[in-house]
Order: sequence, then C-alpha cells, then structure tokens
Amino acid sequence: MRKLTSLFVGLFCALSLTACFGETYDFTPPTVSLSNENRLDDIKLEEANVDWSSDKEYKKETKDILNFGTEQQQYIVGSNEKDSVVFDNQDFEVKDLNVSVWKGDKKTRLELQDDSSFTFPAEKGQYVIEVNLLADSGSAQYIGNILIK
Repeated sequence: MRKLTSLFVGLFCALSLTACFGETYDFTPPTVSLSNENRLDDIKLEEANVDWSSDKEYKKETKDILNFGTEQQQYIVGSNEKDSVVFDNQDFEVKDLNVSVWKGDKKTRLELQDDSSFTFPAEKGQYVIEVNLLADSGSAQYIGNILIK
C-alpha cells in the first residue's frame, strides 16, 4: 500500500510540473482597439509604426500616417463620446500612452484618463485617430479612421 501511495504522489507531482511547462506567453506588440459600452463592436486600430523588442524584433514603418489612416475602414462615433483604449494582451509595462486625432493637417491631443479613457471632440467630421504606446518592450503607433457625427 505504501508503494502505491508513493507511486501516486510521484505521478501527481510529475503531472503537476508538466502543466507549468505548457504555458505560452505572447510577447508581440499588442492589438489595440477602442471600446465603448454603447457600441456592440470595438474599433480595431491598425499598426502604423512599430519598434518592439521582446523574444524577437518587430519593426514596421509607415511614412504617411494620415494617408494610411484614411485608407482604413471608417467607424462612426458620436461627438463627445467617451471611449477607452484596450489592449488584447498586456505582457509589458506601459511607460506612456497618448491619443490624438487629426482633422486635415491639424492634430489635437485628447486628454487620457487613468483608466485609459478619453472623449472624442465635439466638432463633427472625418478624423484620423492616432494612439501612441511607449512600453518597456518598445514603441507602437496605431491608426484608425473615425467619422464623428
């Protein structure tokens, strides 16, 4: 009986340890979206410029972010609507995060709250939204096409 108990304890320990080795971590730059409790689908932003270093190097360069932004799928939001920046994973430390909108060639930085929420401008029109992330793993810029109604 003692041998059977020892065998069972040994087998249990071995199986418990193998579960630890099965974990995988995603060290790629995060996917960024804008979320709002009144909207059914999140607004997915596209990577424009990335310089990310973790388990390997991730680099992407977009020279004309405004043109890139207008080529993206357009999403409609309300004026003065509150949204939040959401990461699909957060295996990194955020050092700086900021959100801006471009209307034509005029850039306006939006005030970002501690919970990563912000409010869209009151002025209606077509905008390119820019989210800049500086983290311990590098930097990434995300762009989207927004129509404020």
